[in-house]
Amino acid sequence: MFQKRTHHCNQLRKEDINQEVILNGWIDRVRDLGGIIFILIRDRYGKTQVVFDSNENKELYEKALKLRNEYVVSIKGKVRLRPEKDINPNMETGEIEVLALNLEILSESETPPIYINVEEEVSENLRLKYRYLDLRKEKMQKNLITRHKVMKTTRDFLSSLDFLEVETPYLTKSTPEGARDFLVPSRLKPGTFYALPQSPQLFKQLLMVSGFDKYFQIARCFRDEDFRADRQPEFTQIDLEASFVTKEDILDLTEKLIKEIFQKSINFFDVHIPFKRYTYDYLINTYGSDKPDTRYGMEFLELTDYFRNTEANFIKKAIDEGSIIKGFLIKNGSEKFSRKKLDELIEFSKEMGSSVLIWISYGDEVRSNIKKVAEKEINMLLEHGIIKKKAVMLLTMGELQSVNNILGQLRNKIIKEEFSKKEGFEFLWVTDFPMFAWDKEEGRIVAEHHPFTMPNLEDLERYAKTDPMKIKSESYDLVINGYEIASGSIRIHNREVQKEVFRIIGLNESEIEEKFGFLIEAFKYGVPPHGGIALGMDRLVSILVGEESIKEVIAFPKTASGSDPMTGAPSVVSSRQLEELHIILTISSDLAGQ
Repeated sequence: MFQKRTHHCNQLRKEDINQEVILNGWIDRVRDLGGIIFILIRDRYGKTQVVFDSNENKELYEKALKLRNEYVVSIKGKVRLRPEKDINPNMETGEIEVLALNLEILSESETPPIYINVEEEVSENLRLKYRYLDLRKEKMQKNLITRHKVMKTTRDFLSSLDFLEVETPYLTKSTPEGARDFLVPSRLKPGTFYALPQSPQLFKQLLMVSGFDKYFQIARCFRDEDFRADRQPEFTQIDLEASFVTKEDILDLTEKLIKEIFQKSINFFDVHIPFKRYTYDYLINTYGSDKPDTRYGMEFLELTDYFRNTEANFIKKAIDEGSIIKGFLIKNGSEKFSRKKLDELIEFSKEMGSSVLIWISYGDEVRSNIKKVAEKEINMLLEHGIIKKKAVMLLTMGELQSVNNILGQLRNKIIKEEFSKKEGFEFLWVTDFPMFAWDKEEGRIVAEHHPFTMPNLEDLERYAKTDPMKIKSESYDLVINGYEIASGSIRIHNREVQKEVFRIIGLNESEIEEKFGFLIEAFKYGVPPHGGIALGMDRLVSILVGEESIKEVIAFPKTASGSDPMTGAPSVVSSRQLEELHIILTISSDLAGQ
């Protein structure tokens, strides 16, 4: 009969010698030495070695001969010290073992299609198809335990500051403020649809209107986006909002929360606050990205003046026509970057839209693809210390925005392919984002973050009618190691300002009423100044545990195409279900389900 465990599999120590215990778990591995069998029994806490000795109990030993990996067992035994030579310093229970007195096989297992106790290269599809087995792995269990600690720390920390955890709806109204919605048809109101929330944005603002001045939620969010690397159609964010606050209040609160999370979840105590702050314009001009990993250096330098009087005609002509020359230095790159590698970077820059990529390598000698036509300018860069010994300088030219983008892509490629992964964490805030962006597909102005973000009111007054693209916003992003971890803003609490923003993004009065009427209506009745932020839980946890992919910290993720190999979702539904929803499919049968 099944016996309840007295200890988990990472609990016993030498202080427990001679104690009778019951362990329950999975067989991690079996070693049969003839007359004596050693097994490792495993649960989510760890592993313990158990011994079946034919000299002590032959019948029990023979029963243990049936054991295979991943059998579920209940074992009663006595704790004893391991011989000195057999102590395993890599196991927390490595000083002891359990001499088995009784064995119950609770469940047998076929040979698993993936290894549990061995790290091996397995296709993502196979791992996700057998995710319940993949989750037995020690690494995956540690990742999800860390995720739990992040959620618990968040709840404890924010609750201690009088924040209230409030749930917001999953079935809500489709609004045009973000990516494509997942739609849910209504059976009771044929022809109408709910949308799954891309974020709790409108509801948390309405909670501020309701007088709940401090809100938070571990919120599930949904976005029906095109296939993109390391994105999930459903994800989790730590969502918070507060009334009567300034931007400084939200930044300070977030920094303290991050510090608490790092301490409580991974015992990392070297988070120094306040974090560094940079404006959006500075980062774009310096790194070509609004979420740079600054640990690698390679800041951009504008060197147009060095080439203004060059005899290299193609460079001088470009400068005379308004182009700038800009680039970055790669320390110790002269030995690492062969001519073949530099040619690959030239091709890559062309794919990114560059007309030319200039390289200058300063090793034992100076090499460059413009040395014959611009030796004087190269010597000036050397003399002024712009190009250091053993370094490589990459330069391109063109219009500022294009140059920044190309150099940013080059910088990211080089970091990913040529540098070893840096240890530690770099935290920084990005502020003063543009309020609006131009959507080429739709051919109109859209909100850079979302249309409920407070614009810089001086900019709004100055540029709303003439040049909205110059308006900055009261928004902010938190970046850790080159990943955007959090995004937030002070919100609009004035109806007229909100209507002006809607007007700039091209919504007329009827569209405003149709899409956001309930919010505008609520804003008639006294709205406190408020602001907030949302932290991407999945990415934050992946950084904490050192994983590149967020799939490694989500229990049951989807593939890049949004499918679940384990359950088969999304799947075809019955014609009866479609009839109840008053839905007629027009897709051809050979495409259904693809």
